[in-house]
Amino acid sequence: MLDAVDRKIVAALERDARTSFAVLADEVGLSKTPCWKRVKALEDAGIIRGYSTRVDPAKLGFGIEAFIQVSIDFELSEAFEAAVQAHPLIRRCHATTGEADYLLQIVTVDMMALDRMLRVELSRLPGVRRTITSMAMREIKDDISFANAVGHAQQSAKSRLKRLFRNSLWRVIWWWFREPARSGRFGP
Repeated sequence: MLDAVDRKIVAALERDARTSFAVLADEVGLSKTPCWKRVKALEDAGIIRGYSTRVDPAKLGFGIEAFIQVSIDFELSEAFEAAVQAHPLIRRCHATTGEADYLLQIVTVDMMALDRMLRVELSRLPGVRRTITSMAMREIKDDISFANAVGHAQQSAKSRLKRLFRNSLWRVIWWWFREPARSGRFGP
């Protein structure tokens, strides 16, 4: 798990991955060399998988974003996944539980391109049996700080343990005072 300094490093790099080690070290309260070593350890552990630029698809002409639930024949799942990875308009693909097998996030330039994508390209991917498409009307949230998410999860776990301990303690106290005669604690 990440300690507080690692969470600060990850949060800072999530905000601006181009920040220098001098600025990063100053922000998290370390000197440059220990900061660099921590970043390197986070990279080696696979926590930091790489650095990339975030691009606004709409400003590049991709004004349509859709989410497509896809049901497939499982014998062809590997071929389907390979085809999805090779398709340039599929931004994300997740294997899911529920009625559909996969959830795709795609972008296209307009409705005609979306129609072509669905009818000509997606329907012909290996194993596709059924699709259900939902259009994104507007984006509410596009980012998550995983450093903040880790901190939240750790805090939630501590709260659950405190509640569990508090509830268990009250049960013991309740039992102690409710059953004094049977337990023999207060005489015959």
